[in-house]
Amino acid sequence: MSTTRDRIVNASTELFSRHGYAGTGIKAILAASEAPFGSLYHFFPGGKEALCAEAIRAGGRTYRVLVEDFFGEGVDVVAATRLFFEGAAAMIEATDFADACPIATVALEVSSVSEPMREAAAEAFDSWLAVLRQRFGEAGIDADRASELAIELFCALEGAFLLSRATRDKTPILVAGRAATGSVEAAVRSAVPRTG
Repeated sequence: MSTTRDRIVNASTELFSRHGYAGTGIKAILAASEAPFGSLYHFFPGGKEALCAEAIRAGGRTYRVLVEDFFGEGVDVVAATRLFFEGAAAMIEATDFADACPIATVALEVSSVSEPMREAAAEAFDSWLAVLRQRFGEAGIDADRASELAIELFCALEGAFLLSRATRDKTPILVAGRAATGSVEAAVRSAVPRTG
């Protein structure tokens, strides 16, 4: 059973991701969460900014689980990359190009105006990159290249989400996915086999 606080955070995460920080009002959050007015400030004395920072963290945790579902321990990172982008393309099409990254919309809007929200976004993004770095390292890719590759995949996906939403076409995600899969495959082929 979700608590009032959970309902507020969950509703906020969805609304902020769809409409941005400025486009999401307190009344809309309270209506979507079916929470009384005073409860928002009870749980988040810092108001909308504090709530948004928590919503970013919640979205970050949810998406990290998704990344881990595709890039689990012992996974074939080449196949996982291909499936990850194919899954992203199917998801964005299924949501009529409304849902993509749960925090990118807000991160773009607030990173230069709110340090708490910028920090929350940076922490979330880094948690996703950490999963990729670890799996690429486990596949024998050296640490520097694994880190670069994680960033490449992240940027390719976020850019593809943006273009897909604007054009209402999943093709950019599939194109980016093929390129990302090729990069991962090349890095795996170039990796020095581990001994012992």
